[in-house]
Amino acid sequence: MSAFLRDTTATPFVSPGAATALLDAYRPATDRFLASPHHTLLGRGTAAGIPHDTRPLTWRVRNVLNARRRAGASAPVVVGSVPFAPDAPHSLVSPQSVQWGPPLREDPLIALPALLPEGGTVWQVREVPAPEQYGQAVADAVTRMRSGEFTKVVLARTLELTSPDEPDLPAMLSRLARRDPAGYTFAVPSGPGRTLIGASPELLVARTGGRLTGNPLGGSAARSTDLAEDVQRAAALLESPKDLHEHAVVVDAVREALAPFCTRLEVPERPTLVRTATMWHLSTTVTGELTDPGVTALELALALHPTPAVCGTPTDVARAVIAESEPFDRGPYTGMVGWQDADGDGEWVVTIRCAEAEGRSLRLFAGAGVVAASSPEAETAETGAKFRTFLEAMGASL
Repeated sequence: MSAFLRDTTATPFVSPGAATALLDAYRPATDRFLASPHHTLLGRGTAAGIPHDTRPLTWRVRNVLNARRRAGASAPVVVGSVPFAPDAPHSLVSPQSVQWGPPLREDPLIALPALLPEGGTVWQVREVPAPEQYGQAVADAVTRMRSGEFTKVVLARTLELTSPDEPDLPAMLSRLARRDPAGYTFAVPSGPGRTLIGASPELLVARTGGRLTGNPLGGSAARSTDLAEDVQRAAALLESPKDLHEHAVVVDAVREALAPFCTRLEVPERPTLVRTATMWHLSTTVTGELTDPGVTALELALALHPTPAVCGTPTDVARAVIAESEPFDRGPYTGMVGWQDADGDGEWVVTIRCAEAEGRSLRLFAGAGVVAASSPEAETAETGAKFRTFLEAMGASL
């Protein structure tokens, strides 16, 4: 395998294909794959699990990493996912071995096309809730917001897909990565017999030494295959009062959560655009300098989670509305997935544009931010557009 070890003191020689070698080497059940604009990570096996108990998660992670370092591991990390619900079990482990590579976008081999499944897999699809029921939940939330109960809620729906054969997860991961090599692609075990796989556009927070970076998103528009129309949609998103308000709610919450940790926090006044293969998003890059260099990436991520981009505001009210409106358990969806090392550096990504695989089934997730100016038709269409990220990686469509 062509790859290199992460080394903070030197720049290693990187051979062409190093990142795609890690991507191609991924195997479900035992491996954990994460790719970001900064590096590619493949963790193999499990050296230590992170216990699920009442002690703070940051303490449990730090304790395991320190124990591994004392046992002789030179650069231990914790990798995995944390769910949406605060009391639900996480899926975090310290792998037996970790290989690091360059970013996928810098690997010339990533430009090679990914093959679609042969033979046209037939999927049985069930929408939960049905589009009309989802639209009614949006309408009910809008009515409550206009009466002053809360400001925003993110409502999601799922596609439950079943096929005669188990899906080829390595091939699916490869197609996701090749469609958007500059994004955040992941595949990690999420429970016994289950795998969380996806390609998120949203960085929750990263910490490198005393510096943090976050990239909250909020406000979206579907891409168009027509170039002129696609440019118009992007321009309209930048001027949309509804989407700018939705984005501002998210950015304000991120600023409020991170400010207590920082001597300096820079938040641009206006958002820019981030694009994926299927969506445009309003984006703000937040940077800061930590007051206490001992604050870890996971501690910062937990202070942010869940942002209004995946839950709503006020958080407690939005959680209650979600529980009343969504006829399914989100599990890892709208949680976070990422890694942290023993020095506290790490990267945590918002778990969106994803699916959970189990046996012959896939459960896809998509949500939309609902504010007082929302319409049931527009939010239902937005979730449909977000499903496209994964459906196209499967060679399927609604």
